[in-house]
Parts: sequence; structure tokens; C-alpha cells
Amino acid sequence: MEELLNKLVDALHGHKKEDLKAVLLKLFQSVTITATHKQKKNYTKLVIATICAIIGVIWYILPYCNHENCFLEMPSDLNKIFRPPENCNFCRNVKNIERISGISPEEFEEKFAYTARPVIITDATRNWTALDVFHFYYFKEVYTNAFRKQKKINCQFFPYKTEFRSLIEALNMPHNRINFEPGTKPWYFGWSNCNSEVSEILRQHYDRPYFLPKLSENAVTDWIFMGGSGFGAHMHVDNVRLPSWQAQLKGSKEWVLAPPPECYFECTSFSTVVKTGEIIVLDTNKWFHMTNVQPGGLSITIGAEYD
Repeated sequence: MEELLNKLVDALHGHKKEDLKAVLLKLFQSVTITATHKQKKNYTKLVIATICAIIGVIWYILPYCNHENCFLEMPSDLNKIFRPPENCNFCRNVKNIERISGISPEEFEEKFAYTARPVIITDATRNWTALDVFHFYYFKEVYTNAFRKQKKINCQFFPYKTEFRSLIEALNMPHNRINFEPGTKPWYFGWSNCNSEVSEILRQHYDRPYFLPKLSENAVTDWIFMGGSGFGAHMHVDNVRLPSWQAQLKGSKEWVLAPPPECYFECTSFSTVVKTGEIIVLDTNKWFHMTNVQPGGLSITIGAEYD
């Protein structure tokens, strides 16, 4: 047991995913074998102690985990348990999402930017060529070329309910599935645009939204979500630093917003549909949210945090 724990420490300091998995597996096996020679009550205590130790290991790793390269994250349910309670002022009396246009950065900052009050801006993508350029095969070409040069792209990938294990794997699905032909599996996935070369190419087709406060900046990493009708993100709350915007570049997507549990008796759940060319601004750290791609074709959205 002592030898295994030493290996575990070495794996943690080296951040080797394969080593860590192997050591954790052997640790569990060691506990099980040891427990078979003990009384039942001791077995229970040992299992509980082991689970606590593993949670402690995960908690130790979290500071080293970021959006760009994270091999072990705190399970989402545990994130919710340890989430500090919110002050319900942010959602009280909010029963829908306003749709506005032509708002100045000063007015946006005063009313929406840092209040966690959601809003949809309807005219912020008018000059973006991304609405015409971005599609599945465009992303496939750009990322395939980048992969050929670098052999590995470590951007974070969200498979949602698909079987894909990486962005490259998802972008190489069969053509009939790409086009949602009858009999093929539906799909929806997302990824962080952390590759600097790809970011430079993609950002030629969209700008920093005009309404953001003059002194604010976009996060370095953008996020892209793509998929077909009926799919989307499950109900969840994020664990990121800042509020964010998300532009609907193709198709339309329903957003369902719900207050955190501590605000259920003071705030209201509601939904809205974000249409092509619109941008939704939302503090996803406070609002629980889920999305559903609407019928009518491929949905593509891109977004980022802002400070």
C-alpha cells in the first residue's frame, strides 16, 4: 500500500494521465483484496476511507486543471454540492429575457454586463462573415490542417451524448451522419478554441461584440458548439470565472434558464429561443441552464467570457 501511495504522488507531480489511472486502479484492487480478509464492518470503514482519499486526490489536482488541458475534473454533482449559495437579488423579478438592439457599451455595462441579468442582442453580428463561412466542413478543413502540423490538439472537448472522444474524431464522422440522413445517430458537441493558429483563422470572421464595456476584454479562449435538432447541453451550472456571451451563427437554439436551488421560492424558471444572428449574454455561473437545438438544420454557436 505504501508503495502504491508513493507512485500516486509521483504521478500527481508528473501529471501523467496513464500513470495516475493505473495507480488508482491498483489502489482500489489492493483495498478490495485486503478487505476480503477483514470483518465486514472493517471492510466498510476501509472503503469509505479510500473514497475520501480519492476525493482528496481529486481536490489536490483541481488547481492544475484548466480549460486548455484538463485530464481529471471534479464530478459535476460534487461541484454543485460545494457551490456557495447565491444572493437571489440577481434573479428576483426576472421572468423573461429582453431582446434589444443598438445598445451602447455604457448602457450595457450599467444594466446587464455585471448584474447577471440575461439579455439577447439582436444586431451584434450584422458585419460578421462567420454566419456565411462557418459550417461543418469548414471546421473540418481548418482543424485537420492544424492537426497535420501539430499532430495533437489539446483543446477541451465536450462530447455530450455522443460517443466521440475527441474533436478530430467527431469531425471525421461519416458524411451521411454529418448531414443528419435518416437512420443515422443525432449529434451535438462543443470544444474550446485554444489552438492559437486556428484562433487567428477563425477570428477573421467575427469581432468582439460592439456592446461590451470599453474596458472589458474577451477571454483568450473561445467556445464553439455545433449539432443538430433535439440535442443540446443538459441542465447544469458552469464553474468559470466570468459572465459570457454566445452568438448563434446558424440555426436556432432554445435556452431554458432556472435559478439555483436556494432561489427557487424567489425566482422563476423560463425559456427563450435564440435565433440566427442573435447573441445571448448570460452569467452561466449563477443561472442553471440547458439548451435544445431547434428543428431546421445545423446549429453553430460561438462565445467567450468577458471581464
